[in-house]
Amino acid sequence: MRTRTPRGSDTRNRKRELPAWVAKEREETMTLVPESERSPRIVAFGGGTGMSCLLRGLRRHSTSITAIVTVTDNGGSSGRLRKEFDMVPPGDLRNCLLALASSEPLWQQLLGYRFEESDLKGHNFGNLLITALTRVTGGFDKAIRELHRLLGVEGQVLPATDQKVSLIARHSDGSSSTGEVEISASDRPIERVEMRPRVSKAAPDIEEALEQAELMVFGPGSLFTSVIPPLLIDGIRERVIANGCEKVYVANVMTQPGETGGMDLPAHLAALERHVGSDVITSVLAHRGGIPQALLDLYQGQGSNQVLGSDQLTSSGMRVIEDNLVDPEASTIRHHSDRLGTVLVESLLEVGRQKR
Repeated sequence: MRTRTPRGSDTRNRKRELPAWVAKEREETMTLVPESERSPRIVAFGGGTGMSCLLRGLRRHSTSITAIVTVTDNGGSSGRLRKEFDMVPPGDLRNCLLALASSEPLWQQLLGYRFEESDLKGHNFGNLLITALTRVTGGFDKAIRELHRLLGVEGQVLPATDQKVSLIARHSDGSSSTGEVEISASDRPIERVEMRPRVSKAAPDIEEALEQAELMVFGPGSLFTSVIPPLLIDGIRERVIANGCEKVYVANVMTQPGETGGMDLPAHLAALERHVGSDVITSVLAHRGGIPQALLDLYQGQGSNQVLGSDQLTSSGMRVIEDNLVDPEASTIRHHSDRLGTVLVESLLEVGRQKR
């Protein structure tokens, strides 16, 4: 792992390098933190596979995790249920609940099961269960609380809002796109995203988690359609800014065609800061290491390129933490959950030692 010190920093205050990554054997035998031990209070923002990957890594180091999940999906099974039942899309929440679940494997297999035939084709059983629970309990929030209990979730998974909302992207050419599906396929540079209708107040559980957080993590995941949307809620953004804890942006390894095509690491951070405010993010965590050439070629053929530019951020004064974060055994370019969680928690502890 390498922590880059911004140029011009006083060498007496230079950040010392974080511990090198532990051996693979130790990584494979890591156990969950016992409830009796003090756990760092961590809040994560996002949705999709990036968020669930992050949560699986963090849960090995803390039982005090709050996931604030975007609820603007309008595609796939979630989009169909959103439209047919006039409800908050459940898919991103389902993935995050499973990532923090301690229930029997059969439960997790059931909630992850996707139908491949009949009128149910494309639907996920977990999404259908959340839909049914919403009807039975009388509310989406109540349904999510019941799933916490059924799955033995360690921590809490909270929708950014319980309102049915949509995203609108404002592009640099003056045009706009509405909804995650259209935004992701727009292939035009995005200046800002907005939430409609506008949501001002955060739920009490979210307010409390943000006020008590010792570490906030933004990403990895789709920048404009997963990471940024929760920050469009005034009550969330204001409490993020007010809390003086460490706030880390986890950079994606690759760009996302249609959404972040052609954007380097400084451009990703700049887009995030346009929505949450400048000087709010205190650190950036980025991948540094090899990626199998065959995978790179595959991604580049689809218009996706590696997100680079750590040197520029360091030169501008940003604290950049770099490590080999890619899962070498995955068939796609994805973060390694355990490595990601360990680096983030070690980063938090390192900053805490330096502040004492």
